[in-house]
Amino acid sequence: MTHPVDPGPGAGIDYITVEESERFQGLKRMQRSFVFPLAVFFLVWYFAYVLLAAFAVDFMSQRVWGDITVGLLFGLGQFVTTFAITMAYVSFANRKLDPVAAEIREDLEKAQVNP
Repeated sequence: MTHPVDPGPGAGIDYITVEESERFQGLKRMQRSFVFPLAVFFLVWYFAYVLLAAFAVDFMSQRVWGDITVGLLFGLGQFVTTFAITMAYVSFANRKLDPVAAEIREDLEKAQVNP
């Protein structure tokens, strides 16, 4: 079996083989295992907010402090959640995904230079 980034003289890089490699598949699994649960969490949180705003008007219009209502706090919470998820993903990608992606890229660049 040929190495994914060493398909033989003059053949170039077999990107399909690289994509099917265990290291690349592991990278995709790692990324998806982080993204999908957070996406589900955020969608549930978002639709809960929308449904509460539509069907629980009395609850959402309760004043918490002055003119600040539960609905306003939930709405602002959407922004806070978005930024928190973004920061968590960037941190995760920097620590876990980027080093593996860099290794794959380096192997591909070496194979490109030294066919």
